[in-house]
Amino acid sequence: MIIYSSNKQSFIQDFEQGVLVKKLHQTLTEKYRRVGESEIHSWQASLSYMANVMRDFAIPDLAGVAIEYIVPNTQKRVDFIITGLDQQDKEHVVIVELKQWGEAFKVTDKDNIVSTYLGGGIREVTHPSYQAWSYCSLIENFNEDVQTRPIELHPCAFLHNFDESISPELRDPIYSSILDVSPMFTLGQMDGLRNFIKTYIPKPDTTNIMESIEHGKLRPSKSLQDSILNMLKGNKEFILIDDQKVEFEQIKKAALEAIRNNQKTVYIVRGGPGTGKSVVAINLLAECIHKGYMAQYITANAAPRNVYSAMLQQGYTKSEIKALFQGSGTFHTRKKNELQIAIVDEAHRLREKSGMFQNQGEDQIKEIINASIFSVFFIDRNQRVTFSDAGTIDKIRYFGKKQNALIYEGALESQFRCNGSDGYLAWLDNALQIAETANYDGFEGDYDFRIFDNPHDMYNAIKAKNDINNKSRILAGYCWDWPKEGRTTSLIKDIQIPEYNFGISWNLGNSDTYAIDPDSINEAGCIHTTQGLEFEYVGVIIGDDLRYEDGKLIVDITKRAKTDQSIKGIKKLLKENPTEAHRIANEIVKNTYRTLMTRGQKGCYIYCTNKSLSDYFKLIYNHQLSYTYNQSTLSKSDQLVADIPSSDIDITEIKPHKI
Repeated sequence: MIIYSSNKQSFIQDFEQGVLVKKLHQTLTEKYRRVGESEIHSWQASLSYMANVMRDFAIPDLAGVAIEYIVPNTQKRVDFIITGLDQQDKEHVVIVELKQWGEAFKVTDKDNIVSTYLGGGIREVTHPSYQAWSYCSLIENFNEDVQTRPIELHPCAFLHNFDESISPELRDPIYSSILDVSPMFTLGQMDGLRNFIKTYIPKPDTTNIMESIEHGKLRPSKSLQDSILNMLKGNKEFILIDDQKVEFEQIKKAALEAIRNNQKTVYIVRGGPGTGKSVVAINLLAECIHKGYMAQYITANAAPRNVYSAMLQQGYTKSEIKALFQGSGTFHTRKKNELQIAIVDEAHRLREKSGMFQNQGEDQIKEIINASIFSVFFIDRNQRVTFSDAGTIDKIRYFGKKQNALIYEGALESQFRCNGSDGYLAWLDNALQIAETANYDGFEGDYDFRIFDNPHDMYNAIKAKNDINNKSRILAGYCWDWPKEGRTTSLIKDIQIPEYNFGISWNLGNSDTYAIDPDSINEAGCIHTTQGLEFEYVGVIIGDDLRYEDGKLIVDITKRAKTDQSIKGIKKLLKENPTEAHRIANEIVKNTYRTLMTRGQKGCYIYCTNKSLSDYFKLIYNHQLSYTYNQSTLSKSDQLVADIPSSDIDITEIKPHKI
């Protein structure tokens, strides 16, 4: 989608008459989203410089100009584009990344990353030249018209306020490779940018190049098709086993038939923790791209997207890999059947509304089905962990039928996490009182479950496991604040357990791949950085939002951190419908710990801040305590739930007895 498209002459006229920014604001608001004051000021400043750049007689008046081009199937926005022909009438596009930065600093331990002042603090971002190059790469690798005509793309960056005599680090030799293919122009270098444009576009755009870019068929390039399967090779985490392979083949067959017949199709795959939902999803993505279909892996939670794309990129520098991994909040802006294949992992995390303020769109399930010919939803009905999680099998069926889709359903049953111990999962559901199972008195198998009385001991045990292969982590319930400041060092101990003089940092804010970062054993991950991922061993700190008191498991939502957005809206519901609020709070907290305690393939170690809860786990793990659900007590609790204080949410009584 293009927010503004014209030619050089009209662009300069619109700017001089003061209507350019108004047109941008109006179009973006109508088609896409509301626009903040800071963005308006940014346009006014940067586009005035671009108007001066374009005031050159050697740049043809009828050269094409586009502003704020949104790359299809992504949320990437290209600031400024010039199109035209060279002396041999070959088609060319110059992509300009605009920055208002005053200074920036090199980052030596990461590839093409710099730091600068953004949002009131120092932030790590991609080098502007890399950003422009990555946009060219996206367009080249997913637009069939660009690939076949061919249309040549040329990236560059223009930092019009940037004084290199004061801040020279963006030209450090560590950035030389990207600067060679995507030059950077700064304060006082306007003529250099003009010459760059004139080199490729001495003649006007007579072939509507930008229209071809905007409306070209989406198709992965041949190089991406060839390389994607090779990226899976050597990643043993993505090998399909037993019923994973069977279900994969069933889904693939349904997807190819849907594309071939242009028949909207929805496929629902149920599966519990460790059954391989994500493994099947990633293999499906690779297979579809390899066959030349436009597919994307979609989750509401950023953690699995970032980690899986990073794992597939190892040995590659292609930014287009990340374009295959998308959030779920963009589909309300997409056209019907714009995407061929949508692969939705963690579908239970889908929301109704999208956007930062959850005020955009109608329902993410409906919008994903609408935007794709074939959509597959991998879902675990027992992993709702936030107040806004709204993905259910019933809703997927409903919206599929509303859009006249064929609907298939399948399941992944075999459990490959937790050492294949279905008994551990059943015991845990019983212990957390999520579901009554036959494993109330323990479980068999080799799964390594331990309860620690001292958090230092648990940390040291997990660290020893992690020293082997970097596949063990500390996780915690969201009972400690995650402050925005100081997120670049693990020296700040966010999680404090004073009685043991124990402290550990939350996962850092300057990385989105906590699960595979080499130093993140010094940090604790939360539900938002680990759901959908797995480790060999996990050490889980169970905070004060779950305790054991007077023979009862008690969920206390008031002990959650004030920075926890997963319970946003529950206070309002407590006033309007306390019974429902208590039920949801109970579900969120217990599912959170169920999820954290099933991330480990080989073992789970726990430390409870509530000693009584620790003793409770010891008793039931050592077969010294059994229980059954007292249905009459549950009914009584339901009747009295509106009178229960908010600190004692949805209590479920148990009947202990020795065995």
